Amino acid sequence: MAEKEIFEEIMKRADALAPELVKLRRDFHKYPELGWMEMRTTSIVASCLKEYGCDQVLVGKEVCKAEARMGVPSEALLEDHYEEVKEQEGTVSEYLPYTREGFTGVIGILHCGEGPVVALRFDMDALPVLESSEESHLPVREGFVSCKRGVMHACGHDGHTTVGLGTARILCQLRECLHGTVKFIFQPAEEGVRGARSIVEKGHLDDVDYVLGAHMGGGAQQKVCGIGVGDGQSLATVKLDVEFFGKGSHAAASPEAGNNAMLSMATAILNLHAIPRHGQADTRVNVGKVAAGTGRNIICDSAHMEMEVRGMSEEANEYMKVYAERIISAAAQMHGCTYAIRLMGAARNGRNDEALAEHLAEVCKKQMQLPVFELPKSGTSVSEDYSYMSERVQSHGGQSCYFYNLSCCNNTLHNEAFDFQEEALVNGVKAFCGVTVHLLR
Repeated sequence: MAEKEIFEEIMKRADALAPELVKLRRDFHKYPELGWMEMRTTSIVASCLKEYGCDQVLVGKEVCKAEARMGVPSEALLEDHYEEVKEQEGTVSEYLPYTREGFTGVIGILHCGEGPVVALRFDMDALPVLESSEESHLPVREGFVSCKRGVMHACGHDGHTTVGLGTARILCQLRECLHGTVKFIFQPAEEGVRGARSIVEKGHLDDVDYVLGAHMGGGAQQKVCGIGVGDGQSLATVKLDVEFFGKGSHAAASPEAGNNAMLSMATAILNLHAIPRHGQADTRVNVGKVAAGTGRNIICDSAHMEMEVRGMSEEANEYMKVYAERIISAAAQMHGCTYAIRLMGAARNGRNDEALAEHLAEVCKKQMQLPVFELPKSGTSVSEDYSYMSERVQSHGGQSCYFYNLSCCNNTLHNEAFDFQEEALVNGVKAFCGVTVHLLR
């Protein structure tokens, strides 16, 4: 089949898949799952990849290095969700047992002879967000609003997973036209940047020549669905949970006998937000959640704090992290307390390889006939643990590109009423399929 015919075939098959893609996306949206708990989702994805014809379908402990996972929920919470998912409509029992203890994620591998190795990454997890119940919200109107109270696909990962399955389906059908290997990586726990590192440390990116990822996006001003391509820069970040341990006592009768963990935490918060910024790169710090105290007349004996730092360079991010840890230590010591820090997530700085970004833009525009928008080359204020994958591939001479699947989205990411135009599902499939064929011809 000539190259032009292959691209035409991709467009035809992707357009024909539109109803199935919408059906899949709405199912994933209705049954959202948090990071390391994507058990139902994993079972469905694995079943689909096997049905489509992937030569290997890796699940469970074959996907992630156990000790490299970050921010894994408690065993009790994971087991409760496992039991709940067993009874849910659509769960594929053949693959569900592999997800026990939070070993979620799937990698499908398509071998097409000698040639480069291309990895395509799709994230699967939802957010702890209570979804809007307003009639103006499409999932409410169309009957696929989240059935898990307090959990919602508010970041488009239901779309990412669906695009991944559509891409796998078409590339498996066109395998005779390809020369090389495709890895379809369905990653758990992107939110909180917790999952990618464990896949990288398992070795799945060590032989990859090209890696690509994408994200749903676009504001009210995005009138036309299309593909956004830029320099792919993202902030490095570290997510920390901090525990302060003090000593309780009566606040009136014997305040001197106590060590106030809440005061240590408060001291830390004020000084964390006062860290001098880095002169060579953009930086961020935020304390986003705290919990402390049992009563107004009790010296607080323990306090919990959740925080993050970010930097537009590895050096700036490390500067923020080290400074934050010094403040936490000093704040604890000031009030006679001790502390413990737990790493909950992390990401590196990301950047696109210009050559691969140009190939993607050209294929989308000329072969896939998609609108292509050039994104500002000023970096971004978000972080993505896809950066672990890009860093590993680039470290041995490979190339990476992270792009945006743009549509007129309702509200911002992580908002209770976030939604994207489902036309973008087909566009995403065309983009991933088109660039993969281009690389493996």
